[in-house]
Amino acid sequence: MKEKNTVVVLTKKGVNRMVNEGCTASWHLIRNRARACAFVVCTRNGKHPEVEDREPHRSAFLIAKIKDVVPSPTAEGRWLIQFSEYAPLSIPDVWKKGNRNPVAYADLEELGIDPSTLEWETMPQKAESSAPIVKVSSANGRPHKGSSALTIPEAKKALALTFGVQPEAIEITIRG
Repeated sequence: MKEKNTVVVLTKKGVNRMVNEGCTASWHLIRNRARACAFVVCTRNGKHPEVEDREPHRSAFLIAKIKDVVPSPTAEGRWLIQFSEYAPLSIPDVWKKGNRNPVAYADLEELGIDPSTLEWETMPQKAESSAPIVKVSSANGRPHKGSSALTIPEAKKALALTFGVQPEAIEITIRG
């Protein structure tokens, strides 16, 4: 039996969104197993009411080389599969009927995919961002009574997204 070197996901998200985000997200999976894979193949969940593109249901439409598998900054216990390179696909009926979990593992050969025949594109570089600007609503730096305050966990999640790190890597110091 061949080694399963590929994560296969059933997703509603479109190619542009995943390329812009640099990943497919937010999956409940075993991180070490997914990190041991070289590729992720995205298949279309055409039955989802919020499907973003119109490839046929269960068809493979995107393959990417896995850069890393990192915790989702927005969904606890979920993972992002980051891309280093990607290539479009158009292969019908890749997602197996009856598979209830939207994450599966396979070998590229059994999926009928030869990575050496694909035209790989490098992921676009994200613009380096400076520290986000935080607006305060009063002279003493505190929000006015009744305004929406940002919590520390919310700030850590937002900063983690901005800088591409895990929320646990963010330290916030407040001097009063």
